[in-house]
Amino acid sequence: MPSLLHAVGRHAEAYADSFGIAQTPIPGLTTVRATAPSGLVYAISRPLVCLVVQGSKQVTMGGQSFDFSAGDSLLISADVPTVSQITRASVAAPYLSLVLELDQALLAALSAEMGEPCVGDHAPLRVEPTDTEVADAALRLMRLLDRPASVPVLQAQLVREMHYWLLAGRHGTAIRRLGWPDGHAQRIARAVAVLRAEFARPLRVEQLSAVAGMSPSSFHQHFRSVTSLSPLQFQKQLRLIEARRLMLSEGMSAANAAFAVGYESVPQFTREYGRMFGTSPARDVKAARSATETAA
Repeated sequence: MPSLLHAVGRHAEAYADSFGIAQTPIPGLTTVRATAPSGLVYAISRPLVCLVVQGSKQVTMGGQSFDFSAGDSLLISADVPTVSQITRASVAAPYLSLVLELDQALLAALSAEMGEPCVGDHAPLRVEPTDTEVADAALRLMRLLDRPASVPVLQAQLVREMHYWLLAGRHGTAIRRLGWPDGHAQRIARAVAVLRAEFARPLRVEQLSAVAGMSPSSFHQHFRSVTSLSPLQFQKQLRLIEARRLMLSEGMSAANAAFAVGYESVPQFTREYGRMFGTSPARDVKAARSATETAA
């Protein structure tokens, strides 16, 4: 039977895009491959688990940094801003990982069936050794891809099993709060979904708090507690991350990218871009393209 390393490596090598990301036919399941250490990658990640099978990576949130490597799993249990960097990778031994976005409805159903006490670790990021049962479920998910006809029939039960072992394993207490019925994390997640879908247009806190079923003051407090940002800061980072993607991936000018993500003032966009990424849009794009050409 092929190992998880072999299965992830084979899929990623065959299907990875120019950024090293290879989607699978199973929703929320992705493989990642890199043949050299990367630059800094800015994101507001959805709740997910990342199983590293080769190489090393560092993820920073706020003032905390997490280093993890083959055999470790990174859990992100809330929509939080992160800065990540692949720190060990080569052509001979690429960085390889398997990423699964967590399904909150599935977690809620499983938590109810498991009857576990409602206690949870509120740290949104944590690293633990990968549980054997989680790795085994992940391997069977990857093996499913070799038989496309079986994917629509069997994917749901294997994804469910992997969520079960995550809940039953080292990450269980941190994941559990995502499944609390109508808990703060789920309420904030509803508002986050609106922000992600409509970040380019003006959104008032009153609108978002209504989606979450909270008063504006309570919503603001819990939103910052879950995501580490205010709703306005969250929206701003979404806009800037998307603008950067548009410039790097689609060749947009800074002005066009700014307007596309909802800015009305290019100077304001440039100032806020510099605060987040530490350089101007033009210099950032030039440096990123230079790094890509050097790696090629």
